[in-house]
Amino acid sequence: MKRLISANTSDILNMSSSELKASIKASEGRVILSENYASRETFVGDISNSEIAKACGADLILLNGVDVFNPDLFALNTDENFVDELHRLVGRPIGVNLEPVDDDAEMSESRFELSQGRKATLETIKEIEKIGLDFVCFTGNPGTGVSNKGITDSIKLAKKEYSGLIIAGKMHGAGVVGPVIDLATVEEFLNAGADIILVPAVGTVPGFDSQQLKEIVDYVHTHNGLVMAAIGTSQEGSDPETVAQMALQSKICGVDIHHIGDAGFSGLAPVENIFALGKAVRGLRHTVASAARSINR
Repeated sequence: MKRLISANTSDILNMSSSELKASIKASEGRVILSENYASRETFVGDISNSEIAKACGADLILLNGVDVFNPDLFALNTDENFVDELHRLVGRPIGVNLEPVDDDAEMSESRFELSQGRKATLETIKEIEKIGLDFVCFTGNPGTGVSNKGITDSIKLAKKEYSGLIIAGKMHGAGVVGPVIDLATVEEFLNAGADIILVPAVGTVPGFDSQQLKEIVDYVHTHNGLVMAAIGTSQEGSDPETVAQMALQSKICGVDIHHIGDAGFSGLAPVENIFALGKAVRGLRHTVASAARSINR
């Protein structure tokens, strides 16, 4: 098993979920995850956001806005299994957001209704197992009404039906009244079976500071989990220096994966910000290596 930042495609696509988790851990806080809105036309025309993100140094690709029953991914032939096609094109682990909508949650804004193929249900979890996604992220887009209780329930369901890695948490409120994350919620997610806890990066949501992040990281690591810090409040579209500053704060606190969201032009963070994120937490050498490493190796 190689650390993810030094692994070839032939290594990566043959990893089990436990090996992938160990490979991320061995990379010592230098793994970059790019979230892509997969169904929107990209600024390069006939190239998918996932391919662009990989070319900028992303190690993991997380698809947002995908209806797993009716996938319509820009610049991909979705007559075939889109996971197989993305594995062929980018040679990286591929995951998808599924949203644990809580119809009883108290909302702070108007609710945005999702198609059934985007919600976290028994049927969608079985579908992502069938098509071979490497990981799932139980989280919420703005206004969707995803609650932490709903996330906990979805983790429990996935542990019975899904063999990939489970990421769980919220990077913002998702329209629900209440805290985005706290230590008690982290404990619930881990007890339910989450592999990776998603938390906001410091500076992305009001009142979440480095002390809280460090407490969560220490707790999760003590309980054999990993932590992903998310830049998912449209600040992925700010300047490279701001993105780098956020990334360094996350690394100081000990996170394992650095997430950058999809709120830039055409459903992808600005390419210079993906590169800047990688350069900040792992230096130029490893960032170029990740971008340049051929998928044929």
